[in-house]
Amino acid sequence: MRTSAPILKTLSPFRRALGQVDWLLVGATVSLSGIGVLMIYSAIHSNQDLLANGLHWKQALWSTIGLLVLSFVLLFDYHHFTRMAYFFYGLVIVLLVMVLFAGRVVYGAKRWLVFGPMRLQPSEVARLAVIIILARIFGARDSSEPLRLGELIYPFILVMIPVVLIAKQPDLGTAFTVFMTAAVLALMVGVERRILYILGAGAVVMAPVGWFFLKEYQRNRILTLFNPEADPLGTGYQSLQSKIAIGSGEFWGKGLLQGTQSRLHFLPEKHTDFIFSVLSEELGFVGGIFLLVVFLVFIHRCMLAALNAGDKEGALIATGVATSFFFYSAFNIGMTLGLIPIVGIPLPLVSYGGSASLTSFIAVALVINVRMRRKGFNSF
Repeated sequence: MRTSAPILKTLSPFRRALGQVDWLLVGATVSLSGIGVLMIYSAIHSNQDLLANGLHWKQALWSTIGLLVLSFVLLFDYHHFTRMAYFFYGLVIVLLVMVLFAGRVVYGAKRWLVFGPMRLQPSEVARLAVIIILARIFGARDSSEPLRLGELIYPFILVMIPVVLIAKQPDLGTAFTVFMTAAVLALMVGVERRILYILGAGAVVMAPVGWFFLKEYQRNRILTLFNPEADPLGTGYQSLQSKIAIGSGEFWGKGLLQGTQSRLHFLPEKHTDFIFSVLSEELGFVGGIFLLVVFLVFIHRCMLAALNAGDKEGALIATGVATSFFFYSAFNIGMTLGLIPIVGIPLPLVSYGGSASLTSFIAVALVINVRMRRKGFNSF
């Protein structure tokens, strides 16, 4: 007993730390990643080239690395990260600019930087950088009054720089998601009502003007939303094949590895943007609902961390992560169901992608970090 007491005393900070971790959020994160690895394998198992590349094993490796990084981030108070917000933001802007000049083009979009055997998608990291820098700016604000126009200009410029750089790749889906997440954070702090009226009126007026700035294929994607049958082998192909896959799954699905739309290669981008279509075809309505429930648990735990955060910075970080995951998952699933235009947004933690997966794990780590420090926990 005498020898074990010092050991227990030494381990007590670790035990207290483990007790503060939101294991339900960790469980939802691991579940989404596990479903992702399984469905990626199911999506590619009939494609010898993709199977030979071991995409499912790579995704499993990124998820494992993500868990390790998550554990590492928990060692440091999240205020350390908000204090480094400008450095992190600047680094992301440099990477986004590098993409424009030295990025790799895939399917007509220049979104990736190649470093030896690794590919990095800076736009995925940008969504986290915007959340952290807005948490730093809005969190340092003393006043409880709504934001005035003069207070919005500086954060607006900081948000629009990465949004414009991402839109130029082009990746309008991610750019729009980053902007919407920033807008929700500003609304959370509070914005003067007259500014909301002005911005709302401006958005209504500018929406038709924005149409003329879109590229031809982007206009076709919007038009296809209303009538995909007009060009079933061209612009409407992806949407139609996705809806066929989801509908053919019916209630229970065709069974794991039995999706014909996937195996016969009718379904495009089946291991990335259309992974939800593969899941719905093979696991049916039941599988789709189960995935949505896991996402809801994930977002609920993030919002709970925001509500119980010890300060405004923590609340903004947790809200930003919850909002980002909500928009990403809603847009992706809405895209596969034909409810919104196809914008090339992955399903968080489920679609194949190392940068997206690692960024998601870091975002989860920050939320858990906020929860752990809500009552002054600072053992590390």
